[in-house]
Amino acid sequence: MARWIAGLDGCRGAWAGVLMDRDDPERWRTARFASVRDGLDAPEAPETVGIDVPIGLPERIRDKGRSADNAARALLGRKRTSVFPVPPRAAVYAADYAAAKALSRERSEPPFAPSLQCWNIFRYIKEVDTLLRAEPALRTRVHEVHPEVAFFRLNGDRPLRAGKREAAGLAERRMLLAVAGLPPALVASAPPRGVAADDHLDAMAALVVARDIAEHRAVALPPDFEHDAEGLPVVIWAPAKGLEKGLEKGLEAGLGGGPDC
Repeated sequence: MARWIAGLDGCRGAWAGVLMDRDDPERWRTARFASVRDGLDAPEAPETVGIDVPIGLPERIRDKGRSADNAARALLGRKRTSVFPVPPRAAVYAADYAAAKALSRERSEPPFAPSLQCWNIFRYIKEVDTLLRAEPALRTRVHEVHPEVAFFRLNGDRPLRAGKREAAGLAERRMLLAVAGLPPALVASAPPRGVAADDHLDAMAALVVARDIAEHRAVALPPDFEHDAEGLPVVIWAPAKGLEKGLEKGLEAGLGGGPDC
């Protein structure tokens, strides 16, 4: 019986998805899902899903925010700004941006308000939070990841040289995904219609983490993670170590040159 895993990344009001059979990695599929529920209910019924969205929301923000975000920032160093501060749950469910800012300031110490960019992804956060609160059984299948954390780890805990939307950055990320063991054809695949190239690769990074979670070798940030008031884990999962030799060979071979769209 096939054991499918999946990576999901938010994209233009939907989800970029990549699915792969753990027992036969050459069996894979990419898709654009209208909802997370659609991805979970896909014919492959992935048993482990890595998703780029905060899971585990604070009722109040104190000091520097979620422990998971602080651990990810500590790992990333100068690239820490890619981990945005997660607002209180009430702000995520606010009716509009003005209300979200007011609720966030009211329930944070010191007070802070989410950026407009952050507000624009609240729909994704709310979708996953609502789903996992309504269906607790899904909590063993759906796990929070962060693509920039994943790529940082795959790069030997070093910052990448180019941005995710630059041609060089896309090529660099493809090389890292290939070294991580994803099938070459998948790494070189064009994104599904309606999915940007960087979101496609971010979904693959989430897939790598899902594989490591399924194989019980992913790294938890932080190691001793907490749960929110609804019982959801506050943890960002990262890929396992041990790719340094493969990374060196990949760099020597010049991997990562696939298409940019």
